[in-house]
This record gives sequence, C-alpha cells and structure tokens, in this order.
Amino acid sequence: MNSFDPQSPLRKSGAVPAILWGGLLCGVLDITAAFVIYGRFGAAPVPLLQGIAAGLLGPSARQGGLATAALGLFCHFVIAFSAATAYVLASRRLRFLLQHFIASGVLYGVGVYFFMNRIVVPLSAARKYPFSFEMMVIGLVIHIFCVGLPIAIMTRCYTRI
Repeated sequence: MNSFDPQSPLRKSGAVPAILWGGLLCGVLDITAAFVIYGRFGAAPVPLLQGIAAGLLGPSARQGGLATAALGLFCHFVIAFSAATAYVLASRRLRFLLQHFIASGVLYGVGVYFFMNRIVVPLSAARKYPFSFEMMVIGLVIHIFCVGLPIAIMTRCYTRI
C-alpha cells in the first residue's frame, strides 16, 4: 500500500498531518528556544546552527559560513520530523499516548532529551561539552515544552481515539 494513496491508513488516520504539524511546530519552537535561551549565554544563531551541522561534519563546520548553518537548520528539522514520526507511529500501538497526551508529551520530551544527549550526540562528530546540571535542566525544560508537548498535542489533534 502506497503511503501517498489518499485511502491509505496513514492518511485516513491523521498520521500525515500529525507528523507534518508536529514536526514543524517542534522544529520552530525548539530552534527559537535555543536562539533565545542560549543567546543569553552568548551563542549567536549562525554558530549555534553550525554546531548542529558539526554533528555530521565535525569541527570544520564552524568554518563553513552560512552553508553549514543552513545544513544545521536542515538537520535540526530532520530530527524534529523524525521525533514526530516516532511518536505518531508509537501512538498507533500505545493508545495511552493519545489518551494521556499531556503526561505522554512531557515524558516524551524528557526521553528525546536523553536520547539526543546520551546516544546521538556522543556518536556524532560534534564537540563534546562537560556535563552541566544547569544546562541539563534548561535542555529538559526546552524539550518538554518545545518538543514533547507540541508533538503529543498535534498527534492528539489529528488522531481519533
């Protein structure tokens, strides 16, 4: 069955708009929060985006100008849409994610934070920073409100229970 078929279960179930809106909302809110919060610590938007691209390119991403910043933004949205896709697919089997979408969104944000910081970043070519409790708390709050909750809310909005 083709996923672009208007009669496909993914289309009829609301999965496609849930993924599109959840991923877009997550991506926009998360990068905006990063610009605002980490900007207060002195991080400018272009180097911050280059830091995301450094996950693929390593430290040389810092010398890539706007091209590597654009790559970082693209990678950021790939991750956001992947997180939305994972949640939507999981919600097809775990109805709890739809019935208790606020609690599930909070927990999903926490889970995504730890997955990114304990698995993805260590396996990437990005620069590793020493642990900071303050940065962990900030990251968790951002992931709860800008990643987990928007994805869970959009999934609930576009899915029948």
